[in-house]
Amino acid sequence: MRIRWVLLLLILAAGCSQGTTRVSIVNGYTIEAGAYLAHVFLVSADLRDADLRDADLRDADLRDADLRDADLTRADLTGANLTGANLVSANLVSADLTDADLTDADLTDADWAYADLHGATLHGATLRSAFLVGANLRGANLRGANLTDADLRGANLRSANLTDADLRGGNLTNATLTGADLRGANLTAADLRGANLTDVNLTGANLTGANLTGANLRDANLTNATMHDGTINP
Repeated sequence: MRIRWVLLLLILAAGCSQGTTRVSIVNGYTIEAGAYLAHVFLVSADLRDADLRDADLRDADLRDADLRDADLTRADLTGANLTGANLVSANLVSADLTDADLTDADLTDADWAYADLHGATLHGATLRSAFLVGANLRGANLRGANLTDADLRGANLRSANLTDADLRGGNLTNATLTGADLRGANLTAADLRGANLTDVNLTGANLTGANLTGANLRDANLTNATMHDGTINP
């Protein structure tokens, strides 16, 4: 009998050492990878370090939720309300946030590589040093957002609203910004090499020190913009 118990303990220990899915109960909901949490009410919930890979969070109410370091890889957050949520250092690689509301959310250092944020609202959101390589932000509302030092290489920002956005030091190499609204945006020292800026509105934007090598500025509006060499475009 003693031998059997020893063997059982060894098997359990081996299973744990191989890494198991983190499971927790928050507000009566089971939080785990692949969980079905569509339409749930998780306002101000503590979801720090939660494992929500592949979870279904469509239309979930996550206002002011704490999702620091949470793993939301491939999660479906379509239409979710994340107003004021804390997503610092969260992993949202390939997550779907189509039409999600992230107004005033903190997304500092979060990984959004190849995430779908088509039509999402990020008004006033903080995305300092966020990793948005290949992300789809087509038609997204980023008015007044803080994107300083954000990595947006190859991102799709077609028709996005970036009015008064702070993009200082941002990497927008080969990004698509066709038809985007960048009035009053701060692009100081931004890297725009190879970016598509066709029909972009850059009225009053600050492009001091920006790298525009190979960028396509066809039909762009640069009225009163401060150019990369510090001059004002009349």
